[in-house]
Amino acid sequence: MTDRLAPLVDLPGVADSVARARTAVDGLLSHRVLRRRSAEVTAESALRGARASAELEGAGIELERLRGQLLAGGTVTLPSKDERGGKVVEGAVRLHADLGSVLGSWKHSPHQALARLHVLAAGELIDAEALGRPRPNGASYEDPLELGPAPEPIEVAARLDGLSRVLMTATTAPAVVVAAVVHGELLALRAFGSFDGLVARAAARLVLIDRGLDPKAVSAPEVGHAELHHDYADAARDYVSGGSAGVARWIDHCACAVALGAREGTAVCEAIQRS
Repeated sequence: MTDRLAPLVDLPGVADSVARARTAVDGLLSHRVLRRRSAEVTAESALRGARASAELEGAGIELERLRGQLLAGGTVTLPSKDERGGKVVEGAVRLHADLGSVLGSWKHSPHQALARLHVLAAGELIDAEALGRPRPNGASYEDPLELGPAPEPIEVAARLDGLSRVLMTATTAPAVVVAAVVHGELLALRAFGSFDGLVARAAARLVLIDRGLDPKAVSAPEVGHAELHHDYADAARDYVSGGSAGVARWIDHCACAVALGAREGTAVCEAIQRS
């Protein structure tokens, strides 16, 4: 099968931005703290990534407030007292905490893995029969990034099948490029109609883990996306609108987010080293 992702590396600016992201992650992976305490870094990265991803979904909460509520064993309560927002944060935390359990199915059945990601993210917020199932004809869908009309379900099914085939086919494209395509497609499709952003960002992280860029999940690219939140929506809209320039901009944005996520992981390492 043709390597459909490899040509994306030749788009203007992509190779350079991907190389910078790779350098940043490699720098993180060489940190001495990871020799003995990588599990602590992974856990903290998951928490920070979950908080950032929930913020991009419209449910913002300070990191230490979230940490305290989780340690207390209670429900997450946002400063705004938004009950649904608290459940979104809880779903994001659950999703990132259990991401490792989805890695095996991601390697062999991306469709199945995506369904599981949606169950983890939305388990307490939508009806059980809708969990992990693509949205049916006529169903409404969330559009927090204001991407515009979503594709019809028949197109969604075809594009998900195509994405799965691409993921199961060998490619020379770097992990950052593959993750960007997965992330962008899932945002564009809004396949489940709810919490597709949480699923898309988690799937992108799975790609980075699975393809060896960040095998221990010690970076937090979601933090990078949140830091670049103004560009995030614009770049996603450029991806959705199609065209090589839009795709190039989206990949560049994702590469910048990966680099910032590596910086966040390094900050975690430094904090643990001082403790």
